[in-house]
Amino acid sequence: MKPFIRETLERQRLRLHELDALLSAPDATQDLERFRKLTREHAENGALIEPWLRYQQREAELAEARLMAQEDDAELAAMARDEIAAAEAELATLEQELQWLLLPKDQDDDRNAFLEVRAGTGGDEAALFAGDLARMYTRYAERQGWRVETVSESPSELGGYKEVVLRVVGQQAYGRLRFESGGHRVQRVPATESQGRIHTSACTVAVMPEPDEAEAIKLNPAELRIDTFRASGAGGQHINKTDSAVRVVHLPTGIVAECQDGRSQHSNKAKALQVLQARIQEKERSERAAKEAAERKGLIGSGDRSDRIRTYNFPQGRLTDHRINLTLYKLGAVMEGELDEVIQALQLARGAELMADLEQSAGQAAHGALA
Repeated sequence: MKPFIRETLERQRLRLHELDALLSAPDATQDLERFRKLTREHAENGALIEPWLRYQQREAELAEARLMAQEDDAELAAMARDEIAAAEAELATLEQELQWLLLPKDQDDDRNAFLEVRAGTGGDEAALFAGDLARMYTRYAERQGWRVETVSESPSELGGYKEVVLRVVGQQAYGRLRFESGGHRVQRVPATESQGRIHTSACTVAVMPEPDEAEAIKLNPAELRIDTFRASGAGGQHINKTDSAVRVVHLPTGIVAECQDGRSQHSNKAKALQVLQARIQEKERSERAAKEAAERKGLIGSGDRSDRIRTYNFPQGRLTDHRINLTLYKLGAVMEGELDEVIQALQLARGAELMADLEQSAGQAAHGALA
C-alpha cells in the first residue's frame, strides 16, 4: 500500500475519534444541521475505518505467518504458506476496497437522472439512431431495476426521435449514466440506403442529475415564459385535443424545457420546471468543468456534448469508447442494454484518475510541510 494512502487512512481514523467525542458531547444536538453533518461524516468514516482496521489485523497476521514459514517443522511451515497466500489475497482485496472508499464522492451520484438524446448530423438516420440509443438506455435501466419515464419527445417521420428526454428513477442512476454525456457516432448502412453504402451519423446525449428540492436553483417567475401547446406524441384522443403540454423558457439564459408526458397541464409544468432547473445547473457545472479541463485535461473529459466519446460500428459489430480506448466486439448485446462492461470500465478509469489526483495533492502537501 502506498504511504500516502496509509497516512490518509490514519488521519481518517483519528478524525473518527474526534467525531465520537463531538457527537457524544452534551450540546451535540443543539445545532441540528451541524449534528446531521457530523452524523453523516461519522457514518462515512466508519465505513472506511472498519476495513482499514481489518487490513492492519491481516498485515500483522501475515507477518506472523512469514516468521512461522521459516520454522524447521515442515507441517507448520506448510500451514504458514497457506496462511500467507490467504492473507495476501485478502489484503489485495481490502486495499482495492479502501482505495475506492477514499475517492472523493459526488453527492449527485445517488440522484435520479434526466437523460436527453438529440439527433445530430445525418438527418433521418440520426433520428433512427437516437431512437436506438433511447431504447438501449431504457433496456439498461430495466436491467438495473430502475424506472424510466418519457418527459418529452419529438418523433421523426421515419421513426426514432429528433429529441427525447427521459427521467431515470433509481439508485445510483446519475452515478452510472453520467459518463454517457457527449457525442455518439454511428456507422452503418441506413434502411433508406438502396446501394448498401455505409453512412456516418451522430447524436448527442446529455445526462443531468435531478435537482434536490432543497438545493435546486430558485427560479424567478418573472424570468420565465410559460407556453402551453397540444402534445404531438402518443396518448390517445385526450392528449391530442387539449393543450396539456407545457414549454418553459428561462429568459436570461434562453434555456428551454418542455413536458408533454402527462394529461395534466399542472404535472407537466412541474416536470418541465424540474428539467429546466437540471439544465441550468448542468450549464453551470459544464462551465466549471471547462475551467478545470483548461488547467488539466481529464481522462474522462469534461462531458461536453460536443466531445465525440463513442463510435458504434454496425458492419464490424464494434463499439469503441475513445476516452479510455475501450473496444468491444459485442455491439448487438450493448444495443440491447448490456452496458455494464462499458460503464464499469469508465468508473474504474475515473477512479484511477481521482486516485492520481489524491496522490499528487498528498505529495504537494508533504512538500509544503517540509518547505
